[in-house]
Amino acid sequence: MSDGIVATFSIVGYDSETKEWGIAVQSKFLAVGSVVPWAAASVGAIATQSYANTRFGPDGLKLLAQGKSAQETLDILLAADSERHFRQVGVVDREGNAATFTGDKCHDWAGGMTGRNYAAQGNILVSEETVTAMAETFEGTQGELAYRLLKALDAGQGAGGDSRGRQSAALLVVQEQAGYGGHNDIKVDLRVDDHGEPITELKRIFGLHQEIAAKRR
Repeated sequence: MSDGIVATFSIVGYDSETKEWGIAVQSKFLAVGSVVPWAAASVGAIATQSYANTRFGPDGLKLLAQGKSAQETLDILLAADSERHFRQVGVVDREGNAATFTGDKCHDWAGGMTGRNYAAQGNILVSEETVTAMAETFEGTQGELAYRLLKALDAGQGAGGDSRGRQSAALLVVQEQAGYGGHNDIKVDLRVDDHGEPITELKRIFGLHQEIAAKRR
């Protein structure tokens, strides 16, 4: 394997009312936000991790933009990757359909689950409870998508998280014309690249982001 391992846990989500797509991710890995999360407004979102194939991000979004479903996109990406057994991927398409994949050579504990409008997955975890906690929290939380994703990520850490510890986290949410000044689609793009409590720090800067966004309205 030439790629560096990206052992992490993430949740990919969609809000059918606001038409937002996003990813929240945490890892014992430097600057995980530069590798795992990919999203495009009115197209979908992808998390690529565990010896991450970063081509899955842009290539997957192109497939989703062509109208491929989450599962079809995942199948095409994996079929073209000779090292797919090392990969872990979560995809949510423009309709909220979700798919997740964990290769049989991912390090334990590794696995994922999907539900309405989300895919949750992780590898090198303390246990499967991390993924279960993310799924249950996402399903049971009300509010805007970014908040739900952060709550789910925090619950995953509370259930055990990455067995190696913690280092970085990121939150990415897209929505048409929701970016600064309405000139792009990036509603939230926050990263904690190196921190002893990355999710706690991510929640702090998300709070600042919300305060600033409220002042611009």
